[in-house]
Amino acid sequence: MHILLTNDDGIEAIGIQSLRIELERVGRVSVVAPDRERSASGHGITVHKPLRVETVSFSGGKVGWAVSGTPADCVKLALEGLLVGQRPDLVVSGINRGANLGTDVLYSGTVSAAIEGMMAGIPSVAVSLTGEDHLDFSFAARFTAKVCAKLYREGLAKDTLLNINVPDLPANEIKGVQVTRLGTRRYDNAVHKRKDPRGKVYYWLAGEVVDVNREPGTDLAAIAEQAISVTPIHFDLTDYRILEEVRSWDLNRER
Repeated sequence: MHILLTNDDGIEAIGIQSLRIELERVGRVSVVAPDRERSASGHGITVHKPLRVETVSFSGGKVGWAVSGTPADCVKLALEGLLVGQRPDLVVSGINRGANLGTDVLYSGTVSAAIEGMMAGIPSVAVSLTGEDHLDFSFAARFTAKVCAKLYREGLAKDTLLNINVPDLPANEIKGVQVTRLGTRRYDNAVHKRKDPRGKVYYWLAGEVVDVNREPGTDLAAIAEQAISVTPIHFDLTDYRILEEVRSWDLNRER
């Protein structure tokens, strides 16, 4: 099994290195990741400047590629440039520092890298460690390696990825695994207006998370219950519920 591994926290992040070590126990791993943190980059790709690539040495004599672009850039560049003739069997993105739950997946560079793999027809996984306190990636890495081995054996629909969130807790405190759907999140006080030392106004995007939909069966509910959340995701954003209603508007008359 050949695994393409990437992330959005940067190639030197503890999460990706912990995951690399565990994935190497189940397959061959090619690491192509951003050269620095690219959190909340969404599915952006770099089209107005060149991408730079440098090799990076890891423990055990292994090497990877550090890319000057986004997580989606990394997957696209790996598949169409760096790994030509070595098509991976899986694309894995993570382990992210912090959750990627609910509608946050639309902002997430971690999830977007997995989407890029999915768009190329490769089974893909995004994995995140919720919270920022305990930060022991070892259990999340082992769990992800187990999921990847299972996914390689069982297969997955080509237009689907798995989004995994692991509670930031010791392994013995995690209360099982739940297969979930996405919940809904929003942010209060998301824009902070401030002044720099010269009196010029600037804005800082932050905010406090509000879980709007934490119903049973959602990823938000699973994490609140201290369980691992595994959410199959695909991205046909069509709202089929109102297709006929919009067709009934007879928009051809408005031309």
